[in-house]
Amino acid sequence: MDSYIQQLFAERIGGSQFGKDTNIYKFEKIKRAKRAAMEANPETEMIDMGVGEPDWMAEPEVVEVLCQEAKKWENRGYTDNGIDAFKEAAASYMDRVFGVSGLNANSEINHGIGSKPVLALLPMAFINPGDITIMTTPGYPLLGTTTEAVGGEVVSLPLLEENDFLPDLDLLTDDQKTRAKLLCLNYPNNPTGAVATEAFYKKAIAFAKENGVVIVSDEAYAALTFGEERPLSFLNVEGAKEVGIAIQSLSKAYNMTGWRLAFVAGNELVVKAFAAIKDNNDSGQFAAIQQAGVYCLNHPEITEKTSAKYSRRHDLLVDALRSAGFEISKPKATFYLYVKAPRGTKSGATFESGEAFSQYLIKEKMISTVPWDDAGNFIRFSVTFVAKNEADEERVISEIKQRLGEGEFIFD
Repeated sequence: MDSYIQQLFAERIGGSQFGKDTNIYKFEKIKRAKRAAMEANPETEMIDMGVGEPDWMAEPEVVEVLCQEAKKWENRGYTDNGIDAFKEAAASYMDRVFGVSGLNANSEINHGIGSKPVLALLPMAFINPGDITIMTTPGYPLLGTTTEAVGGEVVSLPLLEENDFLPDLDLLTDDQKTRAKLLCLNYPNNPTGAVATEAFYKKAIAFAKENGVVIVSDEAYAALTFGEERPLSFLNVEGAKEVGIAIQSLSKAYNMTGWRLAFVAGNELVVKAFAAIKDNNDSGQFAAIQQAGVYCLNHPEITEKTSAKYSRRHDLLVDALRSAGFEISKPKATFYLYVKAPRGTKSGATFESGEAFSQYLIKEKMISTVPWDDAGNFIRFSVTFVAKNEADEERVISEIKQRLGEGEFIFD
């Protein structure tokens, strides 16, 4: 029998129906399928290619900085909107790694307790009921979730292969452009692995100026690029600081997912608004963690080593999937490989969606991936699988190649 509390829940989390939804979230479906497959095949290794979380720990030197700084009396308290040393290191990092010079560490940078809270808090500074946040799909939904929670609306633009997984801003109606306040971009992209071009950012900046929109550039994977070219930030492009901010995270670039440390950089007014909202929602990240972050930002070679690992693993995985019949190319960044789901197999299985194919891989091949059916039928492999060394990486990918079989999958 429901208590009166059941009637008190806010509509934004389901109102009186909170907790009664019988729909199963896709990640819960994956967990259940994995458990069932491992119980049915206890002697076969489940190869987890679905986890979007680094397999390495933070560097020993980073851990040592944390340990030493945690012992200091002056680091025991609240940090509110962050310590100066971290902001200054962030400004230097943006210059050294991306070539973004001239950022004012005091007024144009602030820290966040990871990029997730930054995205969650920003709509509170801009969105009134009826305002619009423009998102991309597939993508990380948090900015949109909070937008709807404060009475705004979300308009999603599809990321399609024929557009190089970049959103087409021309699809927006005049009414949507008029009511839009925020445009969320995420490049390098999760889940597609796509990278943005300077030309695309120029178009987005022109769009923002013409329509009075703030650009929020989520750059959690910005430094995890492969090849000779310097990583590209939204802030590299002329006019970017006039219309928005970039969010940089240490989670992926420095294998510090659980440490929860990020920073926003760019437009002074946007940073100031974020700081005002943040100051009323948290008391800042532990100073010792920020000091460890200073060490990281001063040693970008840590990210370079991590990128080299992901690049190597992508080479191996692309080769294995091509052998099985997939027509794919190595991404230019991130640890994700976004793959179009096949229509079926030569042995008679058929797949109507990315989710159906993902479930097949778990149950029949003991390989876990994440499905994305938001803009076409795709699955996402992550090369953050656990491996002891390079030889073990080759063993894991060789096992995948053997399980999938040669030329087994059928595409349209």
